[in-house]
Amino acid sequence: MDLVRIIIAILLPPLGVFLQVGLGKHFWINVVLTLFGYIPGIVHAIWVIAKY
Repeated sequence: MDLVRIIIAILLPPLGVFLQVGLGKHFWINVVLTLFGYIPGIVHAIWVIAKY
């Protein structure tokens, strides 16, 4: 299941984080990072998926 989440995180980082942790602080951090730049959003999403 983590592989599917990582693929989703590459395509749409906030969705990958949402599927892993829900609407918590990591989701909103990822939304902001994705708005600032797509790559930081992907990196954060993969980090969250790997950590949790």
